[in-house]
Amino acid sequence: MPFRADLAAARPEACDNELWAGIVREAAQFAEGVLDPLGHELDRNGARRIDGRVVTAPVHHAAWQQFRELGWMTMVAREPVGQGLPLALLGACEELFNRASAAFYMLPTATRTAATLIDQIAPGPVRDDWVPRLLAGEWAATICISEPDAGSDVGRIRTQARRDGDGWTVTGEKCWISFGDHDLAARIGHMALARSNTTPGVKGLSLFLIPSIRDDGVPNGVSARRIEEKLGLHGSPTCQMGFDGAEAILLGEEGRGLQSLFPMMLQMRLACGPQGTGVATAAYATALAYAQDRRQGGTADAAPVPIATHVDVQRQLLDMAASVELNRALHLTAANALDLAEAAADPGRRAHWMELAQFLLPLVKDGGAWAACDVASKAIQVLGGAGYTQAWPVERHLRDARVFPIFEGTSGIQAIDLLHRRLWREGTPGLSAFVAAVRADALGNAALTGALDQLEAVVRVMKDWKSSPRRAEAGASALLDLCKAVALGWMAARIVARAGTDPVSLGIRAAAAYCLAELEPRCVCLAQLALLGEERLDGVAALTTSSAR
Repeated sequence: MPFRADLAAARPEACDNELWAGIVREAAQFAEGVLDPLGHELDRNGARRIDGRVVTAPVHHAAWQQFRELGWMTMVAREPVGQGLPLALLGACEELFNRASAAFYMLPTATRTAATLIDQIAPGPVRDDWVPRLLAGEWAATICISEPDAGSDVGRIRTQARRDGDGWTVTGEKCWISFGDHDLAARIGHMALARSNTTPGVKGLSLFLIPSIRDDGVPNGVSARRIEEKLGLHGSPTCQMGFDGAEAILLGEEGRGLQSLFPMMLQMRLACGPQGTGVATAAYATALAYAQDRRQGGTADAAPVPIATHVDVQRQLLDMAASVELNRALHLTAANALDLAEAAADPGRRAHWMELAQFLLPLVKDGGAWAACDVASKAIQVLGGAGYTQAWPVERHLRDARVFPIFEGTSGIQAIDLLHRRLWREGTPGLSAFVAAVRADALGNAALTGALDQLEAVVRVMKDWKSSPRRAEAGASALLDLCKAVALGWMAARIVARAGTDPVSLGIRAAAAYCLAELEPRCVCLAQLALLGEERLDGVAALTTSSAR
């Protein structure tokens, strides 16, 4: 695992191999024994809204109770309320939980990350009241940003916060809120951005903790106005929330809400990695087993052969395996970098690790999201008509995964942010840290060296296009994909150079070698797309004109 030696030097107590193996085994047993049977049931009989409240399935209650009692929410929280374990170990367990039921695991992610943020920035009495209960699963939390007219455009948020004596009240509407209401916890804390002053844009926003129930037990003017009917993740209620003069607690500085919320957003973005690879792994495992068992083709005078012997099926299986293994490795790398950003003794090294982590996180988020979508789609292709039916779980995996490239920042938003912030505004320290790390592992690897050369050439050109933003923005998605390709190639090169000889390691190495074989031509294509310019977009005017007829 990249950088684990550095982490072991900074926090030797956190890198005990025997401890890690034991925890992952326990997570696998819980995922397989408790969560996996939930997948189909939550898909068919998810949450419902009854008499104004969201009601979850009985099996969800039982699983949540076991999850709470086993202490899975406390893994990375600092002592004494948590175990203080590394983010990479949490991610390994999260992948197993998401593989079993991505819908179930939507609630723990928001609750755990809210507890981390409250622990960092809330006033002492609020911290002492909320953090232990959130980590015990007695209470739960959400992140409330989007509104009907302000999704990714956060600066247009209209929900209003007003001073009320020594406190605040919040009035407004939020949408797309996962587990905005439910009956799994006695109290829900909404981490909400609201406009607290008249300054336009994000500088007018502050972060508030809005309890669903006041301290005296009275409802706090918070309601779930509806549950969205959606493609997948049916066990995770997506709510439109209303706040009507709800009492709220200011977290962080007034007028710096987005900055205050950033640590929670960072942790949630990291969690998108194991979410995506978890679902991808589930789909890939089904496809691999099916391809070895399903018999079709071969010579007419002999018994049919397993479809896994056909070249095109082999290509698809290797493609799926590479996506799973390399996106998993990239997530673990980013998790280690984040831990080092906190644990390294030298301030300069802490800054270095944070810059690298912040550059990697959009690649982890978008890479894991599309890994889930693409692998689930390929799994259906391998299963053929059977995969399109509900007799097999892969169609559910595809439905569940399709939202992953949308929430926590769409792929397009990630691409534009990469261009404007990481290349133009911040002077590329994160990119420089990334390039240096890849170069160190590219020695003697022609495929990775060639891929990195393509990326650096594109970056040089796009830096000069700052004065022509539309020209560069037209290639931003290709730039993001190019960065992802180089990052996965980096993981592949490390795996090929270091993999063991046991059967599992040989399988991982085979997936990595497949990636490296296609890496340079794939990066050449992406580099050309990134620099193609905006002229190819001129035809959109004809589309809008024709649609008006």
